[in-house]
Amino acid sequence: MKISIIIPAYNERSTISELIRRVRAVPLEKEVIVVDDASTDGTWEILDQLSGEDIRLLRNSRNRGKGYCLRKGFQQVTGEIVIIQDADLEYYPDEYPLLISLISEGKADVVYGNRFIGAHRVFYFYHYLGNRLLNFIANFFYNTNLSDLMTGYKAFRSDVLKHLELRADGFGVEAEITAQLFRSHFRVYEVPISYDGREYDEGKKISFLDFFRSVYWLIRCRLESGDVEEETLSRMRALKNYNQWLFRQIKPHLGKRVIEIGSGIGSISKFLAPHVEQVELTDINERYLEYLRKRFGGDPRVSVRRLDVAAEDGRLPELADTVICSNVIEHVQDDGTALMNIRRLLLPGGKAVLIVPALKRLYGSMDKRLGHVRRYEKRELEQKLRKAGLKVTKIYFLNRPGVGGWLFNGRILKRSSVPVFQSKLFDRLLPVLRRLYPEQPNQTGLSLVVVAVAES
Repeated sequence: MKISIIIPAYNERSTISELIRRVRAVPLEKEVIVVDDASTDGTWEILDQLSGEDIRLLRNSRNRGKGYCLRKGFQQVTGEIVIIQDADLEYYPDEYPLLISLISEGKADVVYGNRFIGAHRVFYFYHYLGNRLLNFIANFFYNTNLSDLMTGYKAFRSDVLKHLELRADGFGVEAEITAQLFRSHFRVYEVPISYDGREYDEGKKISFLDFFRSVYWLIRCRLESGDVEEETLSRMRALKNYNQWLFRQIKPHLGKRVIEIGSGIGSISKFLAPHVEQVELTDINERYLEYLRKRFGGDPRVSVRRLDVAAEDGRLPELADTVICSNVIEHVQDDGTALMNIRRLLLPGGKAVLIVPALKRLYGSMDKRLGHVRRYEKRELEQKLRKAGLKVTKIYFLNRPGVGGWLFNGRILKRSSVPVFQSKLFDRLLPVLRRLYPEQPNQTGLSLVVVAVAES
């Protein structure tokens, strides 16, 4: 795999030549992108002499900081793996294989080089103490067990960078990167590396103020809203009672070969395989597909494939006797095309089981943030299914207790999502709520469940 090495440099005249020599000596396919942060000591002139086909040079018009340099370098990468390399000689380029092995094997999305569990030069106690405190704050906020947040050696799958919206210009970028990685639930590993920490008279630039800047970014990222869809899927996966309840609506209609549309991170998928001969999980999000392959790759009954059900050619080569589509078509502008493609995925007489958000009057801020184009009324959905060649055999509302919570959060408080505490409380109380509010034919509910048969 080709690696892209990003080197932010500022006034590193005494080390930059040796560093470039060491980087070039690493026997890996690579590109080197050096971002000079308006050095004034001759660093740029040395870099200009060292430049070649394997080194791309960028220069800031004024000093902007490490975070700014990284953002600028990230925009230029063409490799499958990206490594951050400081311009001093504190880290050893010959240890790149340690950083990238877990990524190239498909086990990790990101790898941190841990300076404290490998061979390292004994360095400042107060720096060590500050790093430990930052690790504690990050671990507390993001429920992790990271050991070396401020390490200068971090390696990423290049597509991870698409999910980072970095804004910190200085050393606070280390904390901002970490916060966004854990907020997005990437697989982060740590490996031991060697470390030759230098002293301030040798050119070390980080200061005690950067500790407070890092704390600021850890807190800010924790309080900010991330990708609402990803956060919602992550929360939904943890709702054990709710997911089992949804699956109970689906289970009686399962055939032998099942296609699930919009599998996401497998909240419903995990229930399907034990009850069918073959299940095909699909999604349009490449990250979700990769997650599904890793999660279900060892089960011979499960296959994973990309499918855009809203596209004109949204089909698969093999047909199924059951299609499951839970909370998907409300995201699609042209849901008519999506329903017709669902029909095309089915054998004659096969069943489509759909779960969609119900009641147009409930449409509010949470629907908008989740990307819902609409909520459905029963008659409207029946008409659309009939037009697509699907005959409705069963349709009913589900989740009457959830109506009040959705109305309160989305229409009155105008929140972007249901708070975590409310979601967990609802899941814990669901067995009781189902007894207090049993499903009845004429009631309303937060969702609609539809079973439709593919007409010949």
